[in-house]
Amino acid sequence: MNIDQFMEGDKAAWEQRDKLMFAPATHMNRRSYNAIVKDWDAVRTALFRHESAFLDRLVNDMRPSAKVLDLGCGTGRPVAELLLQQGFSVTGVDQAEDLLALARQRLPEGRWLHAQMEAFEPDEDYDGAVIWDSLFHVPREHHEPILRRVVRRLRPGARLMLSVGGSDHPPFTDTMYGQPFFYDSHTPEAVVSILTALGTVIEKAEFINPPTDGRDKGRYGIVARMA
Repeated sequence: MNIDQFMEGDKAAWEQRDKLMFAPATHMNRRSYNAIVKDWDAVRTALFRHESAFLDRLVNDMRPSAKVLDLGCGTGRPVAELLLQQGFSVTGVDQAEDLLALARQRLPEGRWLHAQMEAFEPDEDYDGAVIWDSLFHVPREHHEPILRRVVRRLRPGARLMLSVGGSDHPPFTDTMYGQPFFYDSHTPEAVVSILTALGTVIEKAEFINPPTDGRDKGRYGIVARMA
């Protein structure tokens, strides 16, 4: 089994790789997103309340035709689509090939790569990066290496738009449209510390939705800029 098999979208090869390298979390989330692709595409068509301010900060002063990485891009909606509409060049990366197929069909002007966040190595420098509602689907021990690989390919002054979980809750699974999903996150404070240690300056950091006493463990947004 080689990397060409994975990049060509060999589902059997990817499932075997999931089991060997990142099981069970990555395997679960990839299969679940593929299973709910129609439902997810129908509901995730626009930014939710309070999210637009983060995207506005990301693109502030960004040059025309700037290159932006969207890691965990899903169907390309809403973030990559909005970036493309503003004339930016977008590279989207996702492990769920059925979500990615929609991105390729709907937004052919983007560059769409089939890869896992845990294994993805950026192959060019970027003027901005997005990791929105995707990092918390990955075990937290992979978060710092993922952020490090992305940050080191950001040009000076480039910004990263990131969302993480809002509490120190242990890893857990929950369901969406009848499918199981894995969640894990450092605290917002720990993520800010990681980003600061990687040489970024935090420009915006606040709760999108705070944690509750129920199922909602919270969601925290960050925009960090390369010094």
